[in-house]
Amino acid sequence: MANSWKHQERCIAGIDYDTGRWIRPVCDRLYPQDGRVPIYVRLVEGREPELLDILEIPLDDTGPDFGFECENLSILPGQWNYRGKATLDDIRRQCLNFKYILHNSEKSVNPSDLKTRPFHHRRTLQLVKTNKFYIHKHTNYKGQAQWRGTIETPSGCKLEKAKITDPVFVKKLDSGHQPSPNCLITVSLSIPWAPSDGESEPLCWKLIAGVIEL
Repeated sequence: MANSWKHQERCIAGIDYDTGRWIRPVCDRLYPQDGRVPIYVRLVEGREPELLDILEIPLDDTGPDFGFECENLSILPGQWNYRGKATLDDIRRQCLNFKYILHNSEKSVNPSDLKTRPFHHRRTLQLVKTNKFYIHKHTNYKGQAQWRGTIETPSGCKLEKAKITDPVFVKKLDSGHQPSPNCLITVSLSIPWAPSDGESEPLCWKLIAGVIEL
């Protein structure tokens, strides 16, 4: 459900096909600070994992939570295998009714707030069905152009101008693609980040990590 940019590598996330539980495989033996997954670990049959792929990945029963993430499982040595393709009907059940997109109506979540919640309530991944999707081209603090998206659900939940980190979707936007308003979108929380001025508390920012147009 996500193969998104993370510090020049990728963040991989998906849903356990049998239990419906979100899982984020993390490569903590190579990147203990954030668990990003390098290319030689994540390739499946010589290619990048794609949205809706059903994958068999060697995983431990536990993983580092980095203080607030409940979905993480450590990647064990071994090959990743492709087992087929999920259908939209397989994943629609994940779009449950909810009051907020990841805990609140803001663009970020305070990690200290997450830490006050029971461990399995510290959700950092959510599948959202949209009926409105607006694209914005943005220049970041480094002067680099990047894409952001504003999404709204049929029940009125809204996330404004979240950074889009899905590289396949970004490539489509770069080529002039105009997305459908109706999508299934994986929203993920970032590792805590704040501007380098040192005055702001690092926050977990909401990211558009995977986009499936309906």
